[in-house]
Amino acid sequence: MQQRQLGKNGPWVSAIGLGCMGMSGAYGPPDDRESIATVHAAIDAGITFLDTGDFYGAGHNELLLRQALQGRRDKVFIAVKFGAMRGPDGAFLAYDARPRAVKNFLAYSLARLGTDHVDLYQPARVDPNVPIEDTIGAIADLVRAGYVRTIGLSEASPETVRRAYAVHPIAALQIEYSLVCRGIETEIIPAMRALGVAINPYAVLCRGLLSGEISARPTYAHDSRLRQPRFDPDNLGRNLALVERFRAIAREMGTSPAALAIAWVLAQGNDVVPLIGAKRRASLAAALGAVDIKLADADLRRIEREVPAEQIAGARYNLSELRVLDSEKARHAVP
Repeated sequence: MQQRQLGKNGPWVSAIGLGCMGMSGAYGPPDDRESIATVHAAIDAGITFLDTGDFYGAGHNELLLRQALQGRRDKVFIAVKFGAMRGPDGAFLAYDARPRAVKNFLAYSLARLGTDHVDLYQPARVDPNVPIEDTIGAIADLVRAGYVRTIGLSEASPETVRRAYAVHPIAALQIEYSLVCRGIETEIIPAMRALGVAINPYAVLCRGLLSGEISARPTYAHDSRLRQPRFDPDNLGRNLALVERFRAIAREMGTSPAALAIAWVLAQGNDVVPLIGAKRRASLAAALGAVDIKLADADLRRIEREVPAEQIAGARYNLSELRVLDSEKARHAVP
């Protein structure tokens, strides 16, 4: 497995990371046995970067990783997002990134994970009610105390990252990025490169669209995609037609659509460390081929010409969710 650096002075991790959210019911009923087997297969394949959130399954995801990592903790780099508050029905209620909340969230994460430190700690969203300097200052306290190794941000604007960096170095910005979701290329990626902050993309398969796993609107009642405009019935039909063109290119190149989509993201720079959200070993195997695909400039131009991002139907989140994204407000995508 290739290695990439998280930030100009940050740690080295596997070139792709395993995003674990889907293992806790986000895209279908959880299967703990298969999830644990998938984590083991990822580690055996050389993946060292595991991404979780303390609110994934209301703690289920961290407890799952604790089981999966017994005897393997020293082989992995654990990234944890925090701050999202959920009700017992699973509803998202608010974000809390006050300094005392930061330290409280971490205490519970360490207990659930069964570890004495987290390798990368980051607020899941920017709390509009708390200065980012206060949030990052609290995490910096935890770094000095040895409970956290590095600090990241998620869905933050360049201005917010700069303010955070003035308090403590930021290793990576986690943000949505894929062949059909390229809004960060204009301002956010150049700003991160100027600072020396790595890009940690999620949803690189557009939540199953680019991999070909989605052929109809999800039927699982708690599937998070049911709230997302790209999976609305009218939009989904248009998007599946667009994706079919991408699948045809993958077939011609002799690879899986998942591997080709991830390879496209990997080709955007050595400071890009994408997360793959595989929750089954078969999906993981289909994605792992990405590291062996070398895309020439002509290949990239062809893929981008055949699958133009502007033709994807629907926003990446509904309007109420977009309004809480600091990254979207910075680009004036939301009034």
